Amino acid sequence: MMFEKKILITGGAGFIGSHVIRRFVNNYSNCLIINIDKLTYAGNLENLKEIETKSNYRFVKGDIVDADFIFKLFEEHQFDGVIHLAAESHVDRSISNPIEFINTNIIGTANLLNAFRSICKNTDEKRFYHVSTDEVYGSLGESGFFTEETSYDPRSPYSASKASSDHLVRAYHHTFKIPVVISNCSNNYGSHQFPEKLIPLAINNIKNNKPVPVYGEGVNIRDWLFVEDHALAIDMIYHKGKIGETYNIGGSNEWKNIDLIHKLCEIMDKKLNRLAGTSAKLITFVKDRAGHDLRYAIDSSKIQAALGWKPSVTFEQGLEKTVDWYLANEAWLNHITSGAYKTYYKQQYNIA
Repeated sequence: MMFEKKILITGGAGFIGSHVIRRFVNNYSNCLIINIDKLTYAGNLENLKEIETKSNYRFVKGDIVDADFIFKLFEEHQFDGVIHLAAESHVDRSISNPIEFINTNIIGTANLLNAFRSICKNTDEKRFYHVSTDEVYGSLGESGFFTEETSYDPRSPYSASKASSDHLVRAYHHTFKIPVVISNCSNNYGSHQFPEKLIPLAINNIKNNKPVPVYGEGVNIRDWLFVEDHALAIDMIYHKGKIGETYNIGGSNEWKNIDLIHKLCEIMDKKLNRLAGTSAKLITFVKDRAGHDLRYAIDSSKIQAALGWKPSVTFEQGLEKTVDWYLANEAWLNHITSGAYKTYYKQQYNIA
């Protein structure tokens, strides 16, 4: 079967990546969507069951750190576009193992850029889209928002590695004239997220009557973005974003961690037919994360004005949808939380 275009999506078996893969495979039947994923602990092909037999989808297991492999893949397929989501993304893990983040997030991105440059003969027809995070901007005080002009001030090995990859993408655009777009998003939540992250971790622990760990006093503030809204934004930026531009994507949902957990406990009590206040008793305050940024908040006015994107749900609506998905997909959750993850959880939080 002949396809009009070939698009490579890296990290497509992960949380955000799987949402983007499903959207592109289902909406663009004229494009061959190739998913490359290393299948680390956070990559799960079960996330893609519904589209794995579609004629316009291919999966390739591979590591973006392997330059020879990446160059051969690009040479074979001559991709029209790249949407780069593959990354080590958990701050706690970056603190315990920074080198892994440097290799994947910096060296891996450089390999993709070099391979893309080698096939980028007609820049009008190609595009390299780098998906990043708001954590590159550092930490906010009680007021203000991150904009596309905010200076970079990363505070963790994770955010420093993502900041470096952002700079590489811009440098390749300016030096080698390859066509790029970049986006920086706030904290994502929704279905298919590996339960080391706050919301699915809390849902799983509440369901199983386990302690729900909250760093410090729970006063750190995050802006929450529903993952399906993020996938839509990625779609719009890939197809309509202006070359060389950066777009910030946020949900306009600022919540203190402790307030979020209490809201989640309230929803879970209702869903599990428990007495009000039952789940809140599981909240366990633990030693604060090293270098824990106080507040993130994104100004999304640029993407809203330029591309017409806006969040489709309130945080409360998205949170209820998220809870419903995890409770309805108990087998997925049980599988993903087995073995290695349980060991990691006990070591990380020092609680059973």
